[in-house]
Amino acid sequence: MATIKTENKEVNVNNGDSIIKACEELGVPFDCKVGACGVCKIDVVEGFDNFTPLTEEEKIMGMEGQGRLACQCKIKQGIVKIKFYLR
Repeated sequence: MATIKTENKEVNVNNGDSIIKACEELGVPFDCKVGACGVCKIDVVEGFDNFTPLTEEEKIMGMEGQGRLACQCKIKQGIVKIKFYLR
């Protein structure tokens, strides 16, 4: 079992699963859910290596540093702390 958390809330996720549902519960905004719009951009505060590598969609959208698209991430294991911004 893995965990996605923010400053004040956390949601458990099965190892290897997409984090979309967990991030929706945490309040991350979504639109297209296919990596084309960038609405679901998150910053990974802790546990960056617990995610699968950047997808081609994320590379096209210019994700760098600790930035990821929540719709594209799968969690391998462990705990990942994120920060997001309402746009």
